[in-house]
Amino acid sequence: MAATALSVNVSTTCPLTHCPRNRVLGKLRLPRGPGPKHMRARVAGSTGDMGKTDGAVLDVLLDRYGRTYAREAGIRLADRPKPLYQLLVLAKLLSARISAEIAVAAARELFAAGYGTPRAMREASWQDRVNALIRGHYRRYDERTSTMLGEGAELILDRWQGDLRRLRDEAEGDGRRIAALLMKFPGIGPTGADIFLREVQAVWPQVAPYFDQRVLDGAGRLGLPRQAGRLAKLAHSGDELARLSAALIRVSHSEESVDEVRSAATR
Repeated sequence: MAATALSVNVSTTCPLTHCPRNRVLGKLRLPRGPGPKHMRARVAGSTGDMGKTDGAVLDVLLDRYGRTYAREAGIRLADRPKPLYQLLVLAKLLSARISAEIAVAAARELFAAGYGTPRAMREASWQDRVNALIRGHYRRYDERTSTMLGEGAELILDRWQGDLRRLRDEAEGDGRRIAALLMKFPGIGPTGADIFLREVQAVWPQVAPYFDQRVLDGAGRLGLPRQAGRLAKLAHSGDELARLSAALIRVSHSEESVDEVRSAATR
């Protein structure tokens, strides 16, 4: 199987200032394509290869929790303007101090109301956006979020003609620079930028593999490699990297989920 060298982008967040600090941990060879389970690397330890235990944990993790947040929100993610914008909206909603389930539900309501493009979001009235957010139970932040969504739609239309691929190209595909540009959107901070990049790596190979500190911490709780390079080697495609990231975020919130995955992997 042919392999392609990709940079490992790791975003960490300063606990006091919440400033993103990305660093590139060198190059690694990431095979493309899904690959059967038995093709996963073997023999853990100083050789740097993945052990059978890691492979079993990964299979259970992806089977049970490997659904991206974009998919949950009904976004058919592709390298096209509309789904990329929808992912940006979802990242903004998920970055608030509110449950992921409510954020996803609010995104679904916004898109069902027809606000799935920057132009439609800008042209919707402030109250229409509020009403959609309320239907998704996004209540504590509905009014402020409605304002920020309108302002964000205006920004993407004015600066990037409604196309986040232009933002990516302006940043020359560099994860750190993309994150900095994303944070120009109202309501998108380091957390929102991380969410967007974790999910978009499924269709933007320029930023893959992308793991932030929360993903690496989740990996550590499951006994998977906490080093970004070693963790990335467990995946066989950009889509699997995004699924792995989402799954590790989910289990990092629940000790019960961690125990469940580890138990199932040993059967």
